[in-house]
Amino acid sequence: MSEYMEDNEQLREEVPEEEFINANEVGEEILDDGRIPEDEGDEDMDLDDDEQIIIDLANNSWTYFDQHKDSVFVIFKHPTLPMVVTGGGDNTAYLWTTHSQPPRFVGELSGHQESVIAGSFTADGNFVITADMNGFIQVHKSSKGGQRWIKFGELNEVEEVLWVKAHPRLPIFAFGANDGSVWCYQIDNDSKSLVQLMSGFSHSLECNNGLFIDIDNDDTLPLVTISEDGTIVNWNAYSGEVNYKLQPHDDFKGTESPWVTISISKNRIAVGARDGQLAIINNDSGKLVHSVKTLDNVDDIADLSIEALSWCENPAINLLAVGLVAGDLLLFDTNQWRLRNKIKLEDTITKLEFIDDTPLLVGSNMNGKIYKWDARTMNEVFVGVGHNMGVLDFTILDNGKKLVTAGDEGVSLIFNTE
Repeated sequence: MSEYMEDNEQLREEVPEEEFINANEVGEEILDDGRIPEDEGDEDMDLDDDEQIIIDLANNSWTYFDQHKDSVFVIFKHPTLPMVVTGGGDNTAYLWTTHSQPPRFVGELSGHQESVIAGSFTADGNFVITADMNGFIQVHKSSKGGQRWIKFGELNEVEEVLWVKAHPRLPIFAFGANDGSVWCYQIDNDSKSLVQLMSGFSHSLECNNGLFIDIDNDDTLPLVTISEDGTIVNWNAYSGEVNYKLQPHDDFKGTESPWVTISISKNRIAVGARDGQLAIINNDSGKLVHSVKTLDNVDDIADLSIEALSWCENPAINLLAVGLVAGDLLLFDTNQWRLRNKIKLEDTITKLEFIDDTPLLVGSNMNGKIYKWDARTMNEVFVGVGHNMGVLDFTILDNGKKLVTAGDEGVSLIFNTE
């Protein structure tokens, strides 16, 4: 990616490289084959005289990672180390560092045969889970303080995995599949195996998303999943028992909304659907407490889909951010459920996330930009540019001082926002 190399050449000369992982050790120790991907040369492109390619070369990123050969679909960070994993359409997942310029390659999580679309580190950072569109899941274990990652186990229970989530405290992860099934596994370091805790089949169509609910009582393991069939299920993931199930005709007044996004704040669950329906569930009672149609009067029904949800955890702010395919960003007052603010972006909003318990909101867009706003006023605090295609995912580092993106063109950029 020559444009990224040119944009960052001067910065690399001015900023000394930090040592995190010995480059000589990496080639000898990383994973099974020890490969470090090589850059491929730019292929010649034959264009007619009247054809033009216009690329916006504006770039305010700090540095970049361009080892992927196809779209980067997912990115997630290590809980303690300056390290991220990116998964892409080139059937690969890479580990690389975020504190050096340029980033240092840590390793490839080889073995996937399809696009890597989901993953997570465990809460202690000792394991990393990656999943691809063939339903293949791998777990790797850290050694040498994160310098090396060794294959620990693998699963292939379903035709296609749609999401993977690790528990916020325990070495446990769950995933949902295109057949509606939900699975939960424990990473048992003593037996050096992946132990199945449950498999559930309460959804009749795709299980599009799910989240663990972190509670103090470890005797139960609540997991909430949502489906294309309009159902919402709270599971005891230890036993597979259903704590409650919300269904279209009984609980949503006959509206069968295909749920696609979910966000949890304490005992409140926000769920967004493809038809623009936003539902708020009280997890303690398992009851619907509020429902609103976020958008009307669109030319394309696909524009209604709620692609992103994020709660502001600051008790003085009381906001829920909602992002749609149409580019609408809505801020709801979570006390009265009134629309407090609204802005319109150029293209689809792909992800939203508040920074810790601050009013600062980060959002990515298919226009190739990543934003930081003050949600109280929706004034732009920072806009990151440099991608020439959409930003599909991002992760927040250093309390929002850095943002790292996953680009549809196959590049990840690191932005310093302060």
